[in-house]
Amino acid sequence: MPHSSQSRPQVQDGDALAAIDLGSNSFHMVLARYSLGELRVIDRLRETVRMADGLDDAGGLAPQSRARALDCLARFGQRLRGVERLHVRALATNTVRRLRDPQPFLAEAEATLGFPVEVVSGREEARLIYLGVAHAQPPKPGQQRLVIDIGGGSTEFIIGRGFDPIERESRQAGCIASTRRFFPGGKLTKKRWKEALAVIPAEFRQFAGHYRARGWDEALGSSGTHKSISEICVAMKLTKGAITAEALPQVRERLLQARSLDEIDLPGLSSDRRPIIAGGVLVLEAAFQALGLQKLLVSKAAMREGILYDMLGRGSGNDPRDVSVQALIQRYGIDQEQAARVRDTALQLFEQVAPAWGLDEDDARMLGWAASVHELGLAITHSQYHLHGAYILEHSDISGFSRQEQQVLAALVRTHRRGVPKSAFDALPDRLLQSARRKAALLRLAVLLHRSHESDELPPLQLEAGPASLRLVLPQAWVEDRALLRADLADEKKGMAGLGIEFEHALA
Repeated sequence: MPHSSQSRPQVQDGDALAAIDLGSNSFHMVLARYSLGELRVIDRLRETVRMADGLDDAGGLAPQSRARALDCLARFGQRLRGVERLHVRALATNTVRRLRDPQPFLAEAEATLGFPVEVVSGREEARLIYLGVAHAQPPKPGQQRLVIDIGGGSTEFIIGRGFDPIERESRQAGCIASTRRFFPGGKLTKKRWKEALAVIPAEFRQFAGHYRARGWDEALGSSGTHKSISEICVAMKLTKGAITAEALPQVRERLLQARSLDEIDLPGLSSDRRPIIAGGVLVLEAAFQALGLQKLLVSKAAMREGILYDMLGRGSGNDPRDVSVQALIQRYGIDQEQAARVRDTALQLFEQVAPAWGLDEDDARMLGWAASVHELGLAITHSQYHLHGAYILEHSDISGFSRQEQQVLAALVRTHRRGVPKSAFDALPDRLLQSARRKAALLRLAVLLHRSHESDELPPLQLEAGPASLRLVLPQAWVEDRALLRADLADEKKGMAGLGIEFEHALA
C-alpha cells in the first residue's frame, strides 16, 4: 500500500469528527471528539426530510424534497463551522443512489453544507451500519450477529463476527418506499397487507436461505424504524423492548384497525413516524418471515456511528480500503512486483509535484491504489485491458470505497495508457476533476517508465510541475540505451494533452 497511509495519523487527540447520514427518511449528524483513544459524542442533530417521498419512477426529485434536504444541510453546515474538512464525512444513501442524474443535487448539497457529499452503495452502507452497531454494543468473542437496518428507501441485512461483516445485502424495501408501493393514496386494508406479504418475503428469500445456513447467535435492529416498533411493543405491554415473533402480528393487527395512514393509532408512536410506520412494520414482518426470526433486539447505533469509526480507521493506518485493494490484487492475479514498481515510482513523482499541484495525502492514497490495480483488466484480456479494469473498478462493490472514490479509481486506470477520451472523467464531480487528471498524469508516467516490466532500478528522476504542465528530466545515458522509452516519451505529449497537461521531457 502507498507509504502515505503510514504518514501522521489524520485523527489526533482532541480532534472533532462529524458524520452525516443523508438517509431517505431522515438526515442525521453526529459530532464527536476523539480523546484518549475513544470517541465521545458531543452533539447530535436529526431532521425528518423524507427525500424518498419526492423520488419519482424516472429518478427525478421533487423540488419540495430537494428544498427540505438543502435547508437541513444548511443548518448542519452552520454547526460544523470550524471543524477541519478531513474530519467531516457526509454520505448519501438509497434515494440519491436512485437519482437519474445525482450530480446537480450533490453539487448543491456540497455548496450548502460546505463539505463534500459522497454516495455509498447498499453493500457499503451495510458495512458501515454493522461497524456502528458493533462498536456501540461490542459482541461476545466468537459470536455471530445478524443486523437489520430498515431505512426509508432500502433495507440492509448483515451477518458479522466481531467487528467484521461476513455477509452484506441491500434490498429496495424501506419504510417510505414500501408505504408508497403497497398503500397508494394512504389507504390501509388487510387485503393490501396480505398481497404485500406475498411479494417482499419472496425478494428476501433470494439470500435468506444462505443467511440461515450461516446462522447467528443474536439479531439486532438498527435505525429509527426498529426503535419506533420497539417503543410500540413496550407501550402495548407486549415486550420490554425487544421485537418478537409473537408481538409483531399484534402490532400489525392494531395498525390495521385504521383505514388510512392518517388514522393510525399506535401507542408509543411519534407523529412524524405515523405516515411511514406501515411500511416499516410490513418490511420487518417480511424479514421475520423470510429469516425465521423469533426475537430482535434494538441497537442504539446506526450508520452514522459506523462512519465515525470508519474515519478513525482511515486516519490511523487501518484503512479498510487497503484490505479491499489487496483482495482485488489476489482475486485478479495481478503481478504484484510490477504493481509495486509502478506504485513506488508514481509516489516518488507525486512527492516532487504535490506542493505545486496542491495534492494531499488522500490523493497519494488514491494514486497508490490505482497503481496497485492498474493491470487488473489483464485477467480478462490484454487487448484494451485498461477499459476492462476500469469497468470492474467502477461497477464492483469494493468495501470501504464510496461511489465517487471508485469512479476516481476507475478513471485513473482507464487513462493510464493509450489516448484519453473526453468522457473519461465525466462521472466525477467538478471538485475532483483537476486532482484526478493530475494523478492520472503521474500514473501514466510511472507506467511508461516501467513498460519493460523489468526489475532494474530507475535512475534519479526530476519532475517539475506548472499549473497545466509537466517537465520530466532524465539522465541522457540511461535513455540512449532504450529506444522504446524514447518513442514512448515522444508520444506521451499527445496522451498528456488529453488530460489538459502540456508535457515535455529533457535529458541531462
